Amino acid sequence: MNLRIGLVRTSLAAAFLLGALAAAAGTVPKGTVISVVTDQPVSSKDAKAGQPVSATVAKNVTIGGKVLIPKGATAKLSVSGVQASGRLSTPAKLYLHLVSVTVKGKAYTFATSSAGKTEKGKGKRDAGFIGGGAAGGAAIGALAGGGKGAAIGAAAGAGAGTAGAAATGKKDIKFPAETRLAFTTRTDVAIR
Repeated sequence: MNLRIGLVRTSLAAAFLLGALAAAAGTVPKGTVISVVTDQPVSSKDAKAGQPVSATVAKNVTIGGKVLIPKGATAKLSVSGVQASGRLSTPAKLYLHLVSVTVKGKAYTFATSSAGKTEKGKGKRDAGFIGGGAAGGAAIGALAGGGKGAAIGAAAGAGAGTAGAAATGKKDIKFPAETRLAFTTRTDVAIR
């Protein structure tokens, strides 16, 4: 009797599993948003284009009432664009794109949009530091030594302004672990 009950339980479990697998097959259409959270930190300071970044799917991707990509699925990202912050007018940027998602042990490759950030340019602010330093130096030099003093003061002030802009201007982009990013698919992908 126990053997018969065990066989019935096994048959029911197998039928349920096959039904769940069949329900999860379908196509993720172009334009679908896939949200992930990063599993590791990444920074514009030291990231390289093409560098892999591990992530986890943040919420179910449901199409036609079927969960095609479950929350918690493993995702692989790649750095698609990166630039470290320069000391003066070069803003930092960091962009990633989704490469693949693993569903039921099989990796599916995706073409997606990039997600990331570019820091605002600092050119106007830096020009203000440098120009303000030059003007201030020229005024002090003119008071102290006339025309020749103004020229020397302007040069010294511009140098000080440039140093000030360089010292305050370096700001890289950092995505800590568990950063949420969303990617939009660019092609249809069949999930089996």
